[in-house]
Amino acid sequence: MDISVVIPLYNEDESIPELFAWIQRVMSENGFTYEVIFINDGSTDQSWKIISQLCEQYPEAKGIKFRRNYGKSPALYCGFKEAQGDVVITMDADLQDSPDEIPGLYRMIKEEGYDLVSGYKQKRYDPISKTIPTKLFNATARKVSGIKNLHDFNCGLKAYRKDVVKNIEVYGEMHRYIPYLAKNAGFDKIGEKVVHHQARKYGTSKFMGLNRFVNGYLDLLTLWFLSTFGKKPMHVFGFLGSIMFFIGFVAAAIIGGHKLYSLAAGVPDRLVTDSPYFYISLTMMIIGTQLFLTGFIGDLVSRTSQNRNDYQIEEEILKK
Repeated sequence: MDISVVIPLYNEDESIPELFAWIQRVMSENGFTYEVIFINDGSTDQSWKIISQLCEQYPEAKGIKFRRNYGKSPALYCGFKEAQGDVVITMDADLQDSPDEIPGLYRMIKEEGYDLVSGYKQKRYDPISKTIPTKLFNATARKVSGIKNLHDFNCGLKAYRKDVVKNIEVYGEMHRYIPYLAKNAGFDKIGEKVVHHQARKYGTSKFMGLNRFVNGYLDLLTLWFLSTFGKKPMHVFGFLGSIMFFIGFVAAAIIGGHKLYSLAAGVPDRLVTDSPYFYISLTMMIIGTQLFLTGFIGDLVSRTSQNRNDYQIEEEILKK
């Protein structure tokens, strides 16, 4: 099979028939063998009824129904698990992503050798309350991930080599960072394609709100830490703990030395416990010890994890 199209959706019953017909036309014109996997993320409208009708009528249509709304990342995870095509295309169900982009994305994967190609909606039809935070978010994501050539990490229209989706785990809200997840898994040939962005035809966006951007930054921080220190927590916690303990110990030694000097010289001096610096140094030593122990425990957990030796192997040639 050439292409699997994975479409997560929530309450998009008006656009589903038109989207599927559009995909059918593009696939037929280009002679692709394909499947379209709809993941109904707990919709409360007629989305599942329409998907069921399409599945009965067309063998290319497939559907997965969640019992409740879990989010886009779980929907993509389940869609990736079922996808059989050599190239996997993801797109949103709101008709803002154009299926006419599919042939170009497919060629970039198959002919130009990319592992992942992300769409770039250079001209957007979103409100300014969404576009400005998106630009700031993407600038931060480029800096943290090191993927300098991507301008739109969160674009729903992406193409993947099959090996990529079978070797990454999309969880929580990590769908925004699939290129980063792919890079961490060793799929570092990541490209970008300028794609046409259309105004929403039906309904309103289901992904508005300030918490979307706050959670995005928190997820990025989590992913950066896991990718950098996930298998070696002692390197960060142990280092910070040692530094803090050392500074606190030196400060306490200076305070104690000053007190001993005053006693030896017969100079009146206040009690050590009356000095605020004593408590600051003591607090730093305690926090330093806690950080060190956190790193130590984290290392123990990492060493006993079932995934501690989970390494991505692209190819093997073994001779006996």
